[in-house]
Amino acid sequence: MKIGIILGSIREERTGKSVAEWVEQQARERQDATYELVDLKSFDIPLLTSATVPGAANKIYEDERVQRWSSAIDSYDAFVFVTPEYNHSVPGGLKNAFDSLGDEWADKPVAFVSYGAEGGVRAVEHWRQIVANFRMFGVRQQISLSLFTEFGPEGVRPAERRTEEIATLFDQLEQATRRFSPVEAGA
Repeated sequence: MKIGIILGSIREERTGKSVAEWVEQQARERQDATYELVDLKSFDIPLLTSATVPGAANKIYEDERVQRWSSAIDSYDAFVFVTPEYNHSVPGGLKNAFDSLGDEWADKPVAFVSYGAEGGVRAVEHWRQIVANFRMFGVRQQISLSLFTEFGPEGVRPAERRTEEIATLFDQLEQATRRFSPVEAGA
């Protein structure tokens, strides 16, 4: 089971980098899945301008950056979205990257780790509606980190309870991934 931890901020000196690294560090303890950090910024996804609707592209895209993004996302069985909240919603860069693909997302479980002034909870609520379009299963457990109480000059400083909470998030995500994984022919 291969799970991508998607660092969803593309800003310079982004707060999310320390959050994604913390998630990755917590995931190293897991035995039943491999977790990998996927830095959206490294893909340099262009704005969605293609005349071909991503859902009809059959995973073949005109722009090589989108094709590379497609191959990366398609290789994962599930995801953890590390998402900031921008203006009470999802970050534009991650939403554009999500919209640039189609079937690569379909039927895969997803978990959310958010951060913001209110913990990023409004971004997660929007993400839950967005991912439902691709029949993605969003696990119940989420981590919502407060910029006021869980960050310092060096980045994220999660509250002590977060270690147990993220273990629950991983448990739910791995269980959902097993449950929703496609049945192999002849199995």
